[in-house]
Amino acid sequence: MRQLISSGSPFEPTIGFSRAVRIGNRIEVAGTTAMRDGKLVGAGDCYLQTKTILETIVKAVEEAGGSVTDIIRTRIFLTDMSLWQEAARAHGEVFGEIRPASSFLGTSALINPEWLVEIEASAQIEG
Repeated sequence: MRQLISSGSPFEPTIGFSRAVRIGNRIEVAGTTAMRDGKLVGAGDCYLQTKTILETIVKAVEEAGGSVTDIIRTRIFLTDMSLWQEAARAHGEVFGEIRPASSFLGTSALINPEWLVEIEASAQIEG
């Protein structure tokens, strides 16, 4: 069974993506940015963008029937690697005890030049 979780983005049907997809006990969360209601949260603030993104990711995992403790992998894409500590601080506040496998990756650009960070996540529900 394939369960699609929508972000409500008008781009989902055009691009052909979902915020998250659950198949069996596995949940994959697409690249997520700090957009809320069509507006960027935390312009110029990597920490706030990261916190906002992680809230969106946790919400998507919960909508798919999982919880934050089911998240086993994160991939953090930064447009400026000098900001990694800001993103890491936000990540640690959410996942400090959970400690998923994680990667910090530098990228030359994201779709919107105001986006400083984009994050993907994977979750595995026990059972």
